[in-house]
Amino acid sequence: MTNFKDKLIDKYRHKIREKAIVQAKKRIALSGKKVADFSEDELEFIVVDEEKKIKAGMRNTGIVALLIALGLS
Repeated sequence: MTNFKDKLIDKYRHKIREKAIVQAKKRIALSGKKVADFSEDELEFIVVDEEKKIKAGMRNTGIVALLIALGLS
């Protein structure tokens, strides 16, 4: 059971990471720069920041869904 849970968590972390990388590339492009203009540490910081934004959005969506469910019952 724990193995399944770990695989599921890893899968979602991977998906969030992929989405964060795409958003980071968009953010860099909108700034008028290229990925090559940034150091590896700077790129990691940007991706981590995007991951935080995605997770916060998911949390907010979950809270709203919960409030709607409680309000409808």
